Amino acid sequence: MKTLILGGTREARELADIASGERGFDIVSSLAGRVRDPVLPVGEVRVGGFGGVGGLREWLRGNGIEVVVDATHPFAGGITANAATAAASLGIPVLHVRRPGWTEQPGDRWMRVPDLALAAEAAAALGKRVFLTIGRQGVAAFAHSDAWFLIRAIDPPDGAMPVDHELLLARGPFSVADETALLTGQRIDVMVTKDSGGALTEAKLIAARELGIPVVMIGRPPLPAGAEQVETVAAAWDWLRARRGTARWADRPRSEPG
Repeated sequence: MKTLILGGTREARELADIASGERGFDIVSSLAGRVRDPVLPVGEVRVGGFGGVGGLREWLRGNGIEVVVDATHPFAGGITANAATAAASLGIPVLHVRRPGWTEQPGDRWMRVPDLALAAEAAAALGKRVFLTIGRQGVAAFAHSDAWFLIRAIDPPDGAMPVDHELLLARGPFSVADETALLTGQRIDVMVTKDSGGALTEAKLIAARELGIPVVMIGRPPLPAGAEQVETVAAAWDWLRARRGTARWADRPRSEPG
């Protein structure tokens, strides 16, 4: 079964690893190409955009894709919407894999906001030394703030940046001890992050909780209406196996009655 995994996440890599070792699956993983040195999944990989809904539709048709698994980052709303639209136009089933978001714990001081603009306003009201850990995209929303920013990302951000800032290029996972040392050493008084979920970067939230630092938590974009969603790689694998089984049964010759 020709399967496109839209990836760039740990879940996408794990699913590609499992499915590529199973008979009956032909897996292609696609990465957006926004990270200069990405961690690659096993098997066939394509890198780069598709050119919008139309380009993705033609790519799906031209490559004989039978199912699509959207295991992109929870904030990759553009490709998620495009995948749902393009696949629906071709009658191709789509599964969205989204790890659960983070849950506020006792001692947390979170302010949930729906977008970057409101996150910038909230951060300005809460502190003057901001730990901005939202990746390299979206930093421009904070460019006009007069606060000092510690900006952590894997690659340097594009576009405008706050005048008073320090750029820290690093890739997780990070330990609680290291995050605590970073926050105290830089005298951080407010953190801004996205509700990405997962254990890979959760240590910063634990450190903020223990230090009593407020966190501005940016909410995820919604999935397309009617989207089929699972939260784990195991559930995605079960869905893929069921789809393969359905496809094989539908292709079997039917015996004549009697």
